[in-house]
Amino acid sequence: QIGEPRSNFSVGVNGGVNLNSASFTPSIKQNSLMGITGGLTARYISEKYFAMICGAQVELNISQRGWDELFEMEDENGQTIKVPGKTYTRKMTYVDIPFLAHLAFGRERGLQFFVHAGPQIGFLIGESETIEGIDMNTLSNTQKAIYGVKIQNKFDYGITAGAGLEVSTGIGHFLLEGRYYMGLSDFYKNSKRDFFERSAHSFIGIRLSYLIDITK
Repeated sequence: QIGEPRSNFSVGVNGGVNLNSASFTPSIKQNSLMGITGGLTARYISEKYFAMICGAQVELNISQRGWDELFEMEDENGQTIKVPGKTYTRKMTYVDIPFLAHLAFGRERGLQFFVHAGPQIGFLIGESETIEGIDMNTLSNTQKAIYGVKIQNKFDYGITAGAGLEVSTGIGHFLLEGRYYMGLSDFYKNSKRDFFERSAHSFIGIRLSYLIDITK
């Protein structure tokens, strides 16, 4: 510590929504898939360095991820349109643990702007798929590598970052945050013998958190 020391420990809850997609090589066209997320938050503020409030935050969340395949075709005018009646959606539920640096600017009792950044790990605890209106006898090689194939790597890791606003009051801390996650691991095997070179998660999310002070 080289700034003004603090020893502020807070705990609470968080919840929100994610707009999910998956990065594939070979690529797969997708719509954004909405999922919910929520869990527990613990934060420790260690110092105030000039105008910057410095600390660390860890969370334990349940997060819905996955992707929704986009089916397209050309109409009689040569315009690309979505194919009606065809659906393929893969939903995956993870336990996520992000480890975040917390840097904030503003009033310690009042309004602050903050940023979060750090690594995140996750563990797959459930998955499901929805297939509608698709002839299973005419699948492409890419579809054959996915349809009916269980997720092969259940451990996930990546980098997450976010920014938002916090209001600190006498009854606790209220936070509104936008967050982005980029997966660095693949959920399908990616050796030279496997079909996919890359299969990784990403999402953009928004969440609300409420924290109460344990020590201050």
